[in-house]
Amino acid sequence: MTKPHFNRRHFLKSTTAACAAAGAADLGFLNQLAPVSAAEAKLPTDHVRLDAGIEPLVRLLEETPRSRVIEEFASRVRRGTSYREVLAALLLAGVRNIQPRPVGFKFHAVLVVNSAHLASLNSPAADRWLPIFWALDQFKGSQARDEQEGDWTMAAVDEAAVPPAHRAKQAFITAMDNWDVSAADAAVAGLARTAGAHEIFELFARYGARDFRDIGHKAIYVANSWRTLENIGWQHAEPVLRSLAYALLEHEGSNPAQRDAAPDQPGRRNQPLVAKIRADWLAGKPDSGATTEMLRTLRQGNAAEAADKVVELLNRGVSSASVWDGIFAAAGELLMRQPAIVSLHSITASNAIHHAWQHSGSDDTRRWLLLQAASFLPMFRERMGKVKATPIDELPAVATEGSGAEAMEEIFAEAGRNKPAAARKTLGYLNAGGDALAFINTARRLIYLKGGDAHDYKFSEAALEDYFHVSPKWRDRYLAASTGWLRGSGGADNKLVQRTREAFKA
Repeated sequence: MTKPHFNRRHFLKSTTAACAAAGAADLGFLNQLAPVSAAEAKLPTDHVRLDAGIEPLVRLLEETPRSRVIEEFASRVRRGTSYREVLAALLLAGVRNIQPRPVGFKFHAVLVVNSAHLASLNSPAADRWLPIFWALDQFKGSQARDEQEGDWTMAAVDEAAVPPAHRAKQAFITAMDNWDVSAADAAVAGLARTAGAHEIFELFARYGARDFRDIGHKAIYVANSWRTLENIGWQHAEPVLRSLAYALLEHEGSNPAQRDAAPDQPGRRNQPLVAKIRADWLAGKPDSGATTEMLRTLRQGNAAEAADKVVELLNRGVSSASVWDGIFAAAGELLMRQPAIVSLHSITASNAIHHAWQHSGSDDTRRWLLLQAASFLPMFRERMGKVKATPIDELPAVATEGSGAEAMEEIFAEAGRNKPAAARKTLGYLNAGGDALAFINTARRLIYLKGGDAHDYKFSEAALEDYFHVSPKWRDRYLAASTGWLRGSGGADNKLVQRTREAFKA
């Protein structure tokens, strides 16, 4: 394998208007950003340099001890540092300091940034900073682990190898196709400096979904990094894209371009299938029966059979939305079968590929991404082994004892001790006309109050977002299945919650 040149280094009632007003008061004293000393901006010359405007804040995050990072950044926010600046520093510190291979484990400090951002956007004012400050602490933990495992830091790019603008795109494609780390790093730097964001996204959308290594984390990194860049600004793209390209080239054994490894087979097989899909495939009609067919194939078939079923349904005039319903429902069913890490990533990977599918401007890429999303689910299922569970389309609805807020309290109390029962009660609550949005808001709030792991954020934001992407006939079952990884109300609050609140009052 080519050696990389990266050489080193509460609950329901507390969401009321009164709580929101209190939060607005807590954060109402923002002034000017304090000046930063020259010492704070120093950086070894062989390390990648960031945009000059954000470099000092990134250095502050890198160098502040974990025991003080919450208090230090709360102080900065009180003195004028913006939300966007904190978000940018969080992402950039991660890509500079944390080895993105394997694409998971300690690298979740980077993968989770967009999920924490989404949680923050959906929080009441009083809780706006809780997900982001949790992510600051997560970064410090991953940074320490990276130091223990070799202290990787992204190096400065080899400027002599960066291709000129008119050659950068083809150089990047050639390097990625050949799994050439050094050439891809130089090419993506040139691409970031000269090409448009959408043009580059099209390339990464394909490379993120081309292989099944790292159980979907490659596609997740593409979607989450892109979504964060949309919020912090394209001026920060180059180091993020370099980290991303390096992550996507992670593999086992010899060069994948020179062999036919199992993780690469669906992508290669699905490419010629793209041309077999009818030209007007986007004009198909919704068909819930076709969704059931898709679900049955994903439940029993292999990766090739899943892709073939997609082609069959689209050519039969079935809407792509109905095909996606089958994919989302199958992912939810896997979680019901086995609420664990592999099944969880069937949800988050499907969300990421769907995001790329939604935002791609290439008809061929969109067809191929849909085929890939379907092919990946049997591979997730095979990784899980044989586990029996109620099929998602046969999940019984069980009535809750109360209604409204009382029903949700009952469901989330149940989620902490008996997830299958919580799923049945969730479906009963929704079938009886329960407020799905209130359920989602409660689920989100419990994540940042009681969650302690990056997967809590990654999963919840993916699943709760995709509730709105699933057709009405299927979405309640999908949301009920999500209780397999949602937090119950009975656990203790994350200790960072009180610490963050106290830091803003200091």
